[in-house]
Amino acid sequence: METINRKAKIREAAKRLNPIDDLLFRKMTESLPFCQEILRVFLRNKDLVVKEAAAQYAMSNLQGRSVVADARCLLSDGTSVLIEVQKANDDDHQRRVRYNSSVLTANITDPGTKFKSVPDICSVFLSQFNLFGTVQALNHVQRTLSKQGQAVCNGWQEVYVSAGVDDGSETAQLMKIFTEDDAYDDDVFPETSGLKRQFKETEEGQQIMCEAMREIMEEVAREERAEGVKAGRIEGKMEALASLVRQGIITASEGARQAGMGEDIFAVHLSQNN
Repeated sequence: METINRKAKIREAAKRLNPIDDLLFRKMTESLPFCQEILRVFLRNKDLVVKEAAAQYAMSNLQGRSVVADARCLLSDGTSVLIEVQKANDDDHQRRVRYNSSVLTANITDPGTKFKSVPDICSVFLSQFNLFGTVQALNHVQRTLSKQGQAVCNGWQEVYVSAGVDDGSETAQLMKIFTEDDAYDDDVFPETSGLKRQFKETEEGQQIMCEAMREIMEEVAREERAEGVKAGRIEGKMEALASLVRQGIITASEGARQAGMGEDIFAVHLSQNN
């Protein structure tokens, strides 16, 4: 039974969420009009039309490594747009964008498709930090020939949006709504403002966000329990192998092989279990 104190803490945490937080962003991207509103700004196209939108879009590569993007949108011209939000500058995010884009390309391209028919994709990376240290809130990466400066295109666009830059642009104005608790603009960004207000200020919206937070907390708890059981099993196996070696039933070399490690490392475990 969830305690009253725990419920209150979850509710308070839900109220502090903003669209830059992936949990709230993913709920908002369930709305087609919201996706269309923000992409018209980020892609500099007021006539852009979003036909489909999927939150928490899951993909995997041939090796089975899973990728879950915050959202994937399909535009009327057939372009697939992958959207990710990041608050922490704790990784090589350009390579992250490149990797996720390649997985998306492989996932949406039918076998036997000629390269000229590989679908166009666009990666939109929203961050609370200034990834490139530029003075613009919106940065479109363009491929050019090094000497001629001629632009060349291979069907992939990279777009980086920084909430850490206020250059007075429409993008910066939108990112304030993404990051500041009390920032709204119903005239310019009605979909973004309306959804944010709904999830942060209405009882129905708060219930939805609290339930989403509970689900994540329960999932984390399950993973931690599974890791604990796995660690316990490994430790038990190591103790059993060490005992067999000490009794002379198997050699240290055989124990190391069964443990899946080198003999020198296994010897360290033997000394710790003496």
